[in-house]
Amino acid sequence: MANSNGCGSGTGSCGCASAAQGSDAVKPPVRGIARSAAESLSVAPPVTTAPIATVNGVALHVAGDRPDDESLRQRAHAEILRQEAVRCGLLSSADVATDDGVQSEAASTAIEQLLERELDVPQPDASACLRYFEGHRTRFQNGERVQVRHILFAVTPGVDVTLLRGRAETALLDARCHDDNASDRFESLARELSNCPSGADGGALGWLTASECAPEFARELFGQADVGVLPRLVHSRFGLHVVEVLARQPGVALSFAAVRGAVAQALQQQSYIAAMRQYLQLLAADAHIEGVELDRAESALVQ
Repeated sequence: MANSNGCGSGTGSCGCASAAQGSDAVKPPVRGIARSAAESLSVAPPVTTAPIATVNGVALHVAGDRPDDESLRQRAHAEILRQEAVRCGLLSSADVATDDGVQSEAASTAIEQLLERELDVPQPDASACLRYFEGHRTRFQNGERVQVRHILFAVTPGVDVTLLRGRAETALLDARCHDDNASDRFESLARELSNCPSGADGGALGWLTASECAPEFARELFGQADVGVLPRLVHSRFGLHVVEVLARQPGVALSFAAVRGAVAQALQQQSYIAAMRQYLQLLAADAHIEGVELDRAESALVQ
């Protein structure tokens, strides 16, 4: 806060107080003013900006608008694939992503063509499908329902994911460790913390079937036997969830013949994800990447 001397120094040594007394007032030496200015600059906090992440010199975001780490990795992978599509003659080099990482329709099509050509995704045989079915029978039931409530910690642009995860883990521990004889702690936490409209109703989502949930959410809920607060956070496209299963209604078990197509699709999806991960690691190993951490293949001989 400025004082009566006008400069905020608190001493009047800048000369402003003396100057008000008349033209004969003694003025401070220039050297003193220079020193005061230097001292003021020395205590000012430095202005820093997050470094721009790049793939082979192509920026993944504009200065001062760095996405969260997961979004940045997604942009980096998309840019690696775009550049490989250009190298393979499937896309014009002038076709670049926008500042917010959105690629053109032409780029998306070119990347699909690239992956079709480069990824080896074998069709699962009958024996592999049967082994998978035998090991995951509970996943192949018709009519299974769960009664669920949750606390959502939404991942939105610019959110500090590390901080958000810490808050979610704290809420999970609180929900799991509260005294059952006390008031409904889960409901209180949902009303206080959840970013979902269901928070106003204590997080209640009612009875759900697998088809009514996002696939990544359904994988954690269905084909299980647990009732109560799940022991770990559930990750979905919407964010991080603390989930409590209140009740379960088992479905009707289906025969292998009835679900063979679904089993084959599940196995092929697993193979596709593994092949995609390996391909991205190989491309990342040959790229010059700055400002973002990506998994890289240790050897280009990996197949």
